[in-house]
Parts: sequence; C-alpha cells; structure tokens
Amino acid sequence: MSSQPSLNSHEGDYMCIMRGLRELNLSGPCIPSDLVLIGDHAFPLAMNSQGQVLMAASLYGSGRIVVLGHEDYLTAFPVLVENALVWLRGEGSDNPSVAVHHNVQAVPRNLNSSRFQAEVVGAFSSDLKAGVYVTDAYSVDADPKDLVEFMKAGGGVLIAGQAWDWAAQHPKENTLLNFPGNRVSGVAGVYFSDRRGAVENLPVYPQIPSSWMAMVVGKDFEDDLEFLLQGIPEFNLPPGLLASEVLVHGPLAFPIFTTDDGRAFLAGAYYGQGRVIVVTHEGVLSNEAMAPFWTNVLHWLDEGRRGVIGVEPDHAFDVLSKSGLQCKKSGFRKDLSVFVRTVYSDSHVEDIQNFVAEGGGLLIGGHAWYWAQTNPSQNPLTGFSGNKILNKMGLSLLGATISGGIYKAPIPSRAIHDSYHFRHLLHRFARHVTAGEELSQHEEKHLKKLGNDCATYLNMEAHDCCFYSQVLSTLTDILKRSGMPQVSDACPVNTPKDHLLLSVGAEVYKVCPNPDALLPHLIKDNPLLPVVHNYRLEFDVNTGGGEEWLSTGLYLSPGMKTYIAIPAEIVNMGWKVLHTESIIVACNFNNSASLCKALPGVGKVSFKNELVQIQFMQFKTPHTTFII
Repeated sequence: MSSQPSLNSHEGDYMCIMRGLRELNLSGPCIPSDLVLIGDHAFPLAMNSQGQVLMAASLYGSGRIVVLGHEDYLTAFPVLVENALVWLRGEGSDNPSVAVHHNVQAVPRNLNSSRFQAEVVGAFSSDLKAGVYVTDAYSVDADPKDLVEFMKAGGGVLIAGQAWDWAAQHPKENTLLNFPGNRVSGVAGVYFSDRRGAVENLPVYPQIPSSWMAMVVGKDFEDDLEFLLQGIPEFNLPPGLLASEVLVHGPLAFPIFTTDDGRAFLAGAYYGQGRVIVVTHEGVLSNEAMAPFWTNVLHWLDEGRRGVIGVEPDHAFDVLSKSGLQCKKSGFRKDLSVFVRTVYSDSHVEDIQNFVAEGGGLLIGGHAWYWAQTNPSQNPLTGFSGNKILNKMGLSLLGATISGGIYKAPIPSRAIHDSYHFRHLLHRFARHVTAGEELSQHEEKHLKKLGNDCATYLNMEAHDCCFYSQVLSTLTDILKRSGMPQVSDACPVNTPKDHLLLSVGAEVYKVCPNPDALLPHLIKDNPLLPVVHNYRLEFDVNTGGGEEWLSTGLYLSPGMKTYIAIPAEIVNMGWKVLHTESIIVACNFNNSASLCKALPGVGKVSFKNELVQIQFMQFKTPHTTFII
C-alpha cells in the first residue's frame, strides 16, 4: 500500500467515515465483491493487500453514497456504519431520521438512539422523510430511479452486498449494468463486480488507501467488442482526414480501433449506467461505408430500449438513420435514449454527464488537434470543450493527429492483451518494477508510449480524482524504487524502461504532493558548487525597439531552487525571465515580487551541460536601467 501523501479533496470525507477505526477484520466467512470505481468523486475506504476495493464512497449530484462489498458488513462494523450515516446525511443536516429496508432490519439495533431515529420500511418511497436510506444491494430493483433521484437531490444511501453469486446465476447478464445494486451505486461511479474479494484483517490508513495493484482494467470488454465489431473487419478513416488521438485512461474505458503502434482514434466506455463512444473526427459519422458499424454502435448505446436517437450534427443524420432505430434531428434532451453530438461545444456538460450516468448513451465525434494548435498556451486536456465532457468518463482527446487509412479490427478475446491499453500496461510495468515480473516484447515495445501518455495524463492535475491520485502515487513509487537514469554521454538511454522514467520524472515532480522527497531519486550526483545569496544585478539596456538577450551570468545546479525579486517599474513592460537547457522556470509578473521555481530538468535524454543559466529577455521596450 502506498504511503504517499495526497492532494485529494476527499481526504476529509474519508477521515470522517473512518474516524475511530484502526482496523477492519474482514477475515470472517463473508466473501465480498471487489468494487470497481470510476469518475472524479468515487474513492476507496477499504483496500486489501491485492489492491481490491472492498468498501467505497462517492458523491452524486447533491447527495452521497457509501458502498460495502457484503451485506453482513452492515452489522459487523457498527462504528463504521454510524460514521457513514453521519457523513451521508450531509454537513449541517439535523435530520436524524434513517429509513432501513426490512431485509437489513438488524442495522438499527446497533445504532445510537440519541443520534438516529431508524424506521424499518418495506421499500424505498419518495415520500419518506428520512435523510439516509439503508438497504442491501438486492432490494432496489423496483425503485432504482427513485433512489437515484433521492440521492441526486441531497439524500444519502448506504448500500451493501456482493455480486459474484448473482453473476454466477446470471452468466449471460452484464453485471455492471444489470446487477440490482449497480443500478444505484453505479450511477455514482461505484460498481459491485463479479470478482470475489480476498479477505484479511485490514489496517485503517490515515489517508485514502492507494495501490498500484488497484489499477486493473475493470472489465475485459470481450462481449462489448464482439457486439460492436460484428461484421466489421476494418475501419476506413478516409485519406486526407486528420483525426485526433484519444487517451483511454479510465477503468471502464477501452480502445476499439487503433493504429499499429497503439494510438486509439475510436474508443468506448461505461459511465454510470450508460455508455459512450467517441470517434476523433466527426466526418466519419457520415461515412456510408461504415454505416454497418454505426448501426452496431447505436444499438450498443441504446441497450435494447429502442428509444429515440437524438442526432445534433446534420451531416450524420442520413447514415445513422439506417440503423433501424428511431432517429430524430434534435439537440440535447433528457428523454432521449442516445444523444449524438460533436466535441466542439461545452453546452450541457453536466446534464450530458448525468444523462449517461443515469443510463443514456452518448456518441460524440470530433478532434482536438486544431484547437491545440490554435491555443498553444492552453492544455487541451482541461481546456478543450469535448474533454470537459469526456475526462470523467475515462477518455481524453489529445492534440496528436492520426492520418487516414484502413485499420484492422482487433480480436475481441485478445484486445486488452494484444492492444495498447494505458491502464493495463501501467499496472504491468508497476508489477515489473515492484515484483520483478518480466514484461513481454509486446509490452516493452509500448513502454515509450506509456511514458509519454503518463506525462500527458499528469498534466490534467485532477487531484480530486481517485484514479489520478493512484497514477501519481504509483509513478512516484516507481521513481523511488528505480531511480532516474543519470544520463550523460557515457551513459546514454538504451532501454524502453529508461525512456519511460525520463518521460515521467519531471512531470511527477511538478504535481506530486512532496517533491522535495522525490528529488534525491531524480538527481543522484549533485556536485557541490559555490553559492551566492541576495545577489543584486544591474542592467543598462537600449534595444532600439528590437529585442535583446542579457545573461545574468548566474547558474542553478540541478534541483536547486531560487527566488527572484523583480522591480515594480519593469512589471508588465515586456521583460521575461527565461532559462536555457532543462530547468523549468515559472514566473508570475502580475506583481513586483515574482517567485520563480527552478525545477529539476529530468525530461531530456541527454544534456550538453549540467548547469542552467538564468537569462533575461527584453522585448521591444525603450532604454531601461534597473537593478535586481
């Protein structure tokens, strides 16, 4: 289990639920379900030594939910249950009423009667005045939508059960979507899976538990790919068309079509009770040759409801109308079964996310490369409109391009193992570093891409997302175990592993909660050099309306930090503090005292020198004299 500190805002929620607990003895006869977590708001409460999540919590709308991997945990851990009920009723709530389904009527016996007023009920009803509803995962079939609305409006739900037995009795059913409990908890990003959880006596950690072993793919997607690719041997991306690459990073997201080197341009995902398909150029939605594929896609998204397909892009309507489903030209409506749109608008972002989470389908098309080129100072992962919808679903459009061509369909039974999958390969690489397991040639071939994708993903800085925190924690642990390759002319980079470590080192340093603890693992040979303090520099400049570079003559040794005070009279006059080689310098010129952070330059394969010179650049300003 990782001991890395976290910037996750859910830490306070975690501490509230786990208050007063030092351990959870799960080694009894109960066999729980391994829980699958997605989205920005779900976080684990209990994780075993294999990285399986056995208890979790999440937020949805204005409400909250706590999910326990077995119904017997409702009576086995009374302190946990009381803490959960307090958290579930929300901050500042004085509603002591708790409604308890009669199948778990033993729960009130363990509750403090002065804090809670429990009422045993036959089923959930929207007329209940309770602030929290307690149920097992098998008794919500009749009212899942009402219970979701209750939670969305601010109610709390405590639900417990396991799905592995149900899955064994329903081998042809989709557990993620059809297991009764998932129709409620899945909407909030917590699923009961068909995998049995290993039981043991678990310590309660002071922070949200995290482990590289938790970064498994939540499903094998074989049945989904078989459905989507039925009768589809290849995908025709027309010549002259430039698509974007899509980063597939969620636990329930999967690539569908990729290039030979693993770059995806068409992918899908489960999100809540719904599904999403993204294709990274909207033009292919009107490709007549691919009409059979789009028919498969719409039926997969519709999930047998045979509801209305709302098509917003006019150019896609004719091809999609051949699906045999009822297609209508429409903007976003909550009563649709599937909504089709492009990525170029950020309207209805939250409504669309909730629409999918509550069971709707989304087909979305478009690229991000043009936006990235025309907004070079912005981050497409966080700034591009389409990603404001897709990031939470485990999919992100990138600025990288993919050219037209004929791309073969994957073999559904081998897709996760034979294709590149960010989450799967990161898990395999962590196991390689931590447990010494050998990587296959296929896996080693993709390590360089994995490093680039990790660096890209970290730029999202989604610290409130459990999976982001897991990736960051895992990469931090990997760097501490492996160390950063100390590259020089005598020690060039020779292995894919070294390429990966060099790609992620600087990015991890920039976003990790404790960069100073990581620094010795990144820069091991740090020579002692003369140091000056409170050094003042005077410049007399006349650029004649042009631009001029002026060297300070000062250097920073690797990993060294410095602070620079800028005179007020040159603020907002075009002066810039720049650097050479591989140090990253971030300056804010909005006030007279600017703080500059020099971060270690570990992202390059080789260095011409090991020192970095800080320089000033004067851009088209008149004659100026100043001292720093």
